[in-house]
Amino acid sequence: MKQMTATELRDFLASGVSPVKIDVREDIELQYGVIDGAIHIPMQSVPGQLNTLEKHKNDTIVLICRSGKRSQQIGAFMEEMGFTDVINLAGGMNAWAKDVDTSMRVY
Repeated sequence: MKQMTATELRDFLASGVSPVKIDVREDIELQYGVIDGAIHIPMQSVPGQLNTLEKHKNDTIVLICRSGKRSQQIGAFMEEMGFTDVINLAGGMNAWAKDVDTSMRVY
C-alpha cells in the first residue's frame, strides 16, 4: 500500500486526479473537519460495504482516519480483498489539519 503525506495528497488532488476518498473515522470525529468529497464509512462498516465499493476495485482509493493507523488497517484489508490502488493518508486528519488546512483542529 502506498503512503502519502498530507502535503503530497494536497498536491495530488490539485493535479486534477479524482481518487475515491474514504474517511473511516467514527461519526463523532467528523466534527473536526473532513476532506472535500470524502465518503464516510466508519472502519467497522467497511467489510459490510465491500459490495458497494466493488465498482472502485481498480480505482485509486485514498483512506483517511485521525492518525493514519485505522486507515492503514483498512487499506491492508482492502488489498487482501483485491483492491489494486490503495493509498493511506499518513498522519491522517491530524497531519492534514497541521500541514494543509490549519482551520481544522488537531485532536
